[in-house]
Amino acid sequence: MASLTDTQNESDDRRIPIDRVGVRGLRFPLKISDRDQHTQHTIALVSLAVDLPHHYKGTHMSRFVEVLHAHGSEVTVHAIASMPRELLKRLNAEKAHVEFRFPYFRAKKAPVSQSVGLIDSGVVFEVNAEAERVDFVVTVEVPVTTLCPCSKAISTRGAHNQRGTVTLSVRFTHPIWIEDLIEMVESSASSALYSVLKRTDEKFVTEAAYDNPVFVEDLVRNVAVKANDHPEITWYRVEAENFESIHNHNAWAVIERKK
Repeated sequence: MASLTDTQNESDDRRIPIDRVGVRGLRFPLKISDRDQHTQHTIALVSLAVDLPHHYKGTHMSRFVEVLHAHGSEVTVHAIASMPRELLKRLNAEKAHVEFRFPYFRAKKAPVSQSVGLIDSGVVFEVNAEAERVDFVVTVEVPVTTLCPCSKAISTRGAHNQRGTVTLSVRFTHPIWIEDLIEMVESSASSALYSVLKRTDEKFVTEAAYDNPVFVEDLVRNVAVKANDHPEITWYRVEAENFESIHNHNAWAVIERKK
């Protein structure tokens, strides 16, 4: 058989390097251990990329998928951490990027009835490699309830509340349980969310939120205090967005710190 032309290895005369090139939107099974020492199976949306020097026309897309499948039909956190270095070697690159984005489920009891229901949070594992350096960032996306302190202070009947999302990203010296990060966020809001609520639970959650009003500014500061106090966290970025119930806009705040 005649040899096939390797077009990707041809030269490019535009002399413009590419920061990231690869594959994204690839769904793949993921196996992850939870804090209760159980194994959770989920589906991740995967992105794999490398840099491309200016003199190469293209990269070899099939090699990204080969690296992913080399770990079997279901990858683990340990495998994700090793993938960027494998991409550097397979694609002769200087920088590599791996991202796994997936739903993470917890069985959660209602506060009064103790009714159990599954509730999900978004989780992102992002790993970057350059030379000998590997950078691992874990992100959790947590839905919460907030009640407006201003509305409570000026109203004779009730106060407006809304659902919001807190996105917490961390770097760390030792691995941190996903549940710990989620609970760090939930305890910083007016109330956590639940999937199953009886009437006694609804009363409890409504009154608890009313007793604990927080602005979006309070929310990110509350999370920041907990992140500052956590011995394993070396860097964090916390972003809160409230989907305002009486405004035609969202309230938003961000804190980023290196410890």
